[in-house]
Amino acid sequence: GRGTRAGGEKPKQWQNLNGASALSHTVAAFAQACGVDLIVVVLHPDDFERAADLGQGVQIVAGGATRTASVRAALEALDGQDVTRVLIHDGARPLVSTSLIARMIAALDSHAAAAPALILSDALWQGVKGYVAGHQDRSGLYRAQTPQAFDFASILAAHRAYKGQAADDVEVARAAGLDVAIIEGEEENLKLTYPRDFLRAERLMADRDTKGRQMDIRLGNGFDVHAFCDGDHLWLCGVKIPHSRGLLGHSDADVGMHALTDAIYGALALGDIGQHFPPSDPQWKGAASHIFLRHAAAQAAKRGFRLGNADVTLVCETPKIGPHAQAMRAALAEIMEVTVDRISVKATTSEKLGFTGREEGIAALATVSLVQA
Repeated sequence: GRGTRAGGEKPKQWQNLNGASALSHTVAAFAQACGVDLIVVVLHPDDFERAADLGQGVQIVAGGATRTASVRAALEALDGQDVTRVLIHDGARPLVSTSLIARMIAALDSHAAAAPALILSDALWQGVKGYVAGHQDRSGLYRAQTPQAFDFASILAAHRAYKGQAADDVEVARAAGLDVAIIEGEEENLKLTYPRDFLRAERLMADRDTKGRQMDIRLGNGFDVHAFCDGDHLWLCGVKIPHSRGLLGHSDADVGMHALTDAIYGALALGDIGQHFPPSDPQWKGAASHIFLRHAAAQAAKRGFRLGNADVTLVCETPKIGPHAQAMRAALAEIMEVTVDRISVKATTSEKLGFTGREEGIAALATVSLVQA
């Protein structure tokens, strides 16, 4: 689109908003969101030279004469790229939050199609020649927003079958018989249409920066204990360590990873490992603990959180942790898909006191911070 109602010499998506183009803010929101693997931007061919403003890793597709044709072009470009889910978003909604993006992705766990919307709260009038001519019942009416989320194969087939122009992709989906779930939208997820919308968007951005209203920080802690048993090795924080004894447990008894997993669940108020992977279930007998940690990290990502940092403390007399600490940090970082500088692994003894001091087992404590934009 060219966004002529917004005024200005450039199409609205390329106009300056708080120091960068409106479209670059939109792309950045999705680039920062967890669970987004590929970003496709549909542009007018005349705007291809501006695409450098959007950063690396963005796939550019030429749009069609209508919104519907442009979306169809992007979907066709994705066909064959092993895409299973797709979010379709208006580039002129630059204030979309990563938490809304996460909610839309999560909605696809139980729906083939979903869209964010806000309930209408204002009275609706019918007007004739500038005067009120009647009232419209607002019951059951919503203000539609994006990103609209779909099972990829379903929405591609719907677009291929659709004839004519549609107001949005929900209309296309419904024409194909798809049920579209309504997900609560966000008031700040405004669409830039008129010059005044840019002023409002800049005020919202300034308010977000100064008051941090979009920031949600969670802290969680975890604690776990495992006793020594017969064996010739043990697992700690994802690293196999040769040792004169092993650790006793239903899974691989990685006490450090268990504490860290529980810390993430705790930050999300999702209970503990036992609730998600019951020790009474034989399928988890001897299971590798990275399964549990990946699940906890995925639950955080699904809810729009990223790991701020993680700190694991192992309490034991033996084995010596120092020689393995860097490998442990690297293993945990890989499992949680974060940089290693966000992971700390350290050890201490209990000065020969208690069960760890008597070398009867190992204890672990973990603390994490999760940050949601």
